[in-house]
Amino acid sequence: MKEERFPYEDILYRSRPVSEKHPPMDRANRAAQFMPFAALTGYEDSIREAARLTGARIELDEGEKEKLDAKLAFLLQITGERKIRVTYFEPDPLKEGGSYVTVEGVFRKLDPVRNTLLLDGQREIPFSEVIDLTGDVFDRYEMT
Repeated sequence: MKEERFPYEDILYRSRPVSEKHPPMDRANRAAQFMPFAALTGYEDSIREAARLTGARIELDEGEKEKLDAKLAFLLQITGERKIRVTYFEPDPLKEGGSYVTVEGVFRKLDPVRNTLLLDGQREIPFSEVIDLTGDVFDRYEMT
């Protein structure tokens, strides 16, 4: 009767070979070779971006627009340092919607060509996005 042999039986009970040139790899680095990789790169970022909330733009009615225009006209008439707070809508660059931002600064000028307010520090704010102008300078101004 013929003795049955298994494939690779000759190496089955040998000790693991040890390299004389290379030191053995530590367990953490060896385990890292077999860890799963991120097959869907950017997926987590996409999920985070989709979950990020943006607000809708508020549409002012005609009365509120007239009050805002009157405040701006008053601001253009007075002289001296005109420190104001401007609340405006800042559109989100990546998706629909945006957020409302309130900044404080010294009013420099209104650019009628670009339709922007210019505050100190060269901050330009599109006037079409402004929903409120406030500040101590308006204490002298009586809204009717």
